[in-house]
Amino acid sequence: MPFPGGLWWLLCCRQGFTLLRRDYGEADREADGEAEEEEASFELRAQGDQGSLEVSLSQPTRSSSGSERSLLVAEEMRSLIVEKGPGPVEDDPDALVKGWLQREVRGGVKTPWIRPRKYWFVLTPDSLDYYSSNEKGARRLGSLVLTSLCSVLWPDKQTYKETGYWSVTVFGRKHCYRLYTEHLNEAVHWVCAVQKVIDSKAPVQTPTQLLMRDIEEHCGSPEVLEQIYRCNPILRYTSSPLYAPLLPFTYGSLDQSAPGPCSYTTLRDEAVKLFNSLQQLELERDPVPLMQGVLQTCLDLPPLVDEIYCQLVKQTTEPPAPGGQGDLHYWQLLTCMSCTFLPSLPILRFLRFHLDRTESRFPASEMAKYACFIREALGKTKGRECVPSLEEILVLMRRQEMICTVHCPGAPACSVAISSHTTAEEVARELVSRLGLSQSPNLFALYEQSQRREQPVGSATLLADILTRFENLAREEREQDPPCRLCFKHYGFLDTDNVPRDSLEFALLFEQAHEMVLRGYVPTSEETLQTLAALRLQSLNSDFSTHAPFPRLEELFPPHVLHARLPPPRRQPPTKCRGARLRAGLLAGGLWGQALAKQRAERDQRLRGRLREEGASTMAAIVEKWKLLQGMGRPEAMAAYVALVREWPGFGSTLFDVDLRTSPVGAGPQRLWLGIGAKAVSLYKPGEPEPLDSFCYGRISSFGASDSSTFRLSVEDRDLLFETSQVDEIAQLLNTYLASTGARRPLRPQELATSPPASAPTALPQGLCPTAGPWQHQPPVGSFHS
Repeated sequence: MPFPGGLWWLLCCRQGFTLLRRDYGEADREADGEAEEEEASFELRAQGDQGSLEVSLSQPTRSSSGSERSLLVAEEMRSLIVEKGPGPVEDDPDALVKGWLQREVRGGVKTPWIRPRKYWFVLTPDSLDYYSSNEKGARRLGSLVLTSLCSVLWPDKQTYKETGYWSVTVFGRKHCYRLYTEHLNEAVHWVCAVQKVIDSKAPVQTPTQLLMRDIEEHCGSPEVLEQIYRCNPILRYTSSPLYAPLLPFTYGSLDQSAPGPCSYTTLRDEAVKLFNSLQQLELERDPVPLMQGVLQTCLDLPPLVDEIYCQLVKQTTEPPAPGGQGDLHYWQLLTCMSCTFLPSLPILRFLRFHLDRTESRFPASEMAKYACFIREALGKTKGRECVPSLEEILVLMRRQEMICTVHCPGAPACSVAISSHTTAEEVARELVSRLGLSQSPNLFALYEQSQRREQPVGSATLLADILTRFENLAREEREQDPPCRLCFKHYGFLDTDNVPRDSLEFALLFEQAHEMVLRGYVPTSEETLQTLAALRLQSLNSDFSTHAPFPRLEELFPPHVLHARLPPPRRQPPTKCRGARLRAGLLAGGLWGQALAKQRAERDQRLRGRLREEGASTMAAIVEKWKLLQGMGRPEAMAAYVALVREWPGFGSTLFDVDLRTSPVGAGPQRLWLGIGAKAVSLYKPGEPEPLDSFCYGRISSFGASDSSTFRLSVEDRDLLFETSQVDEIAQLLNTYLASTGARRPLRPQELATSPPASAPTALPQGLCPTAGPWQHQPPVGSFHS
């Protein structure tokens, strides 16, 4: 009776098929329920200086004849697998380590009622074998051939807590040996011995790597190159699936815990999955989400970057329809890869050769245009923090630039054309030149603004990464929240007295002073705050009119002042009796709980009504003061506003909310304002106009970061510790003022002996944003003198 089609296919697969000239699917020899591993890996080792390598196919097919460099399967299997006798002997000269270990049975060692089975293990220079016993003539039950791609995991303390055993995990191509012992020193001894054998093995090279070397050697011989491509389909496009990576990856997975919500398997499996995703690009009508998913996987698993480059080069080499939709999708993803990741040097050379070959074979085609764009991008790419956004991918698919909108307080928003490699420093330079701020002594920066916070952008930060971050935040936040945006503002004030009133910089200064007032960072009387609000209305709407648009009160007056007028909520005294607390808890869940909730709702409603009344009275007072400004022009109103704010001695300083710790162990921290100015560092009690203490730069010996949330400031003979979430921003601003003034004194001899070397800050050009990236936490950063 003939076999059904599916069963016949299964039997054929069990008999074996050839993948990259290597036999797969051999029947596993079973012994005691465990499969014995035969390391018939598809990887080929370089065997000296031989001729060009020919590999038949990267898909299941019949093995074709190879050239001089072809390695027969049987020969390589003999080179990988050591012939072993029927059983171990105690005086085996090849045995490096031997002893009793327990191996995980099918039930799993995590179930305490199923104990692992004990076997006699022998480690040799080529394999890890295990036997039924240590007696002469014992049956060999399994063998794991060790190559340079094998890996071993160290004992896990968590596993010991759960099972009572120290684990030793050895990963091979087909199998994974999970071994257990009750003694930690024995487990460490085995791990070190196995790792030493793995390290002693010659590096394994795949056919793709050997062919890349052949192509590099014969790049000047077109006939030889064409023969290499013709005789080795692994280098060319395929519509069949890929069963193994093109590059060597370690067996097992030491990179399973990648950042983000995604969970990944082994690198080898992920490489095969990514090739399947690439093949889906050919038929996708909207390939952008799939492209972004591939890029995100490469960002999470950096070892896969070279693999994806090789797969894309393969799929864009001699496709069935050059220049078709599916082929262009590959080129478009390759374009996105070139703007996001930089491959290793061998892959980069191979990629550039592929680009040159494509341009010479298809001149003036879309593929040649993509190849030219990719070559230019590779010369600028230095690595990304985020994958390209959906908008950036669409722009890269058309080989165009993005339009970035930068908001300027007091001035129209600026549209700047950027690429995937444009930094914040380049945009800041362009805006300084475009807005006529080149002669200003003050410093400017790009800021990320959101509903919750505002932070400066480092000079080397890629704007494309910021736009991707904005896109991700837009998906997570609620629709009513305002979107994140880029803003161009003052970063450091070196001279605020000589800013011309009719200049754009004065408008920026006016808007920034108004932001400080709304945030409560200008301690002054409520009468002055109402006057400032009236001047703000005069600058916006000119003279009073009933038809003039009224901004919301929170856009004119600090909201915290209104909230401070409300009576504080009454706190119920804690119940001392345990029984009373129990009764209160039981009653809270019944009718009494509903009554208490109703009381809280009524109290909140009364507070909101009181807040509306206070807001209405404050707005009425502001309007009355606005009417008194009849005839005052917008420039005069802005100048009067800035003059009132400048009366505060701390104007021009950047304030940070910090908690002062007088000692590492002591009383609770004290909430303060830390003011960083061009001439001094000051400490303010929130709401107080006069500083508690002020330190000129001559008194500050060093500053640094004790940890990610503690900033240390050394003033003469004492250290001030500040708890804050803005450690990096404080340090960057101090370094910027230090670099701008160029005031730095040499270290004394005793400081040279105790302080680590710190590079002197270079002079920061005027009008640029702060230093790039997170500030290095290496206390002490340095010493300086005013």
